Amino acid sequence: MQEKEIYERLDEVFRDVFDDDELTVSAETTADDIDDWDSLSHITLITAVEDEFGIRFKMGEVSGMKNVGEMVDIIKERAK
Repeated sequence: MQEKEIYERLDEVFRDVFDDDELTVSAETTADDIDDWDSLSHITLITAVEDEFGIRFKMGEVSGMKNVGEMVDIIKERAK
């Protein structure tokens, strides 16, 4: 799967989870960059990303991700 496609699909997931049609993410995007990104929405986001790409993150990966770029790297490794 191409990185560009992953980011396009992630944009849609983030827009849905955070209810913001203008939202776009980059490799450097962190929770600090999105106003409503708190611990509860983080769980919702992780579940939505897992569902979108048909993968499951390990607990250590979820707690260790520092930005969207790290999420994309894991998706690239596992997505079909």
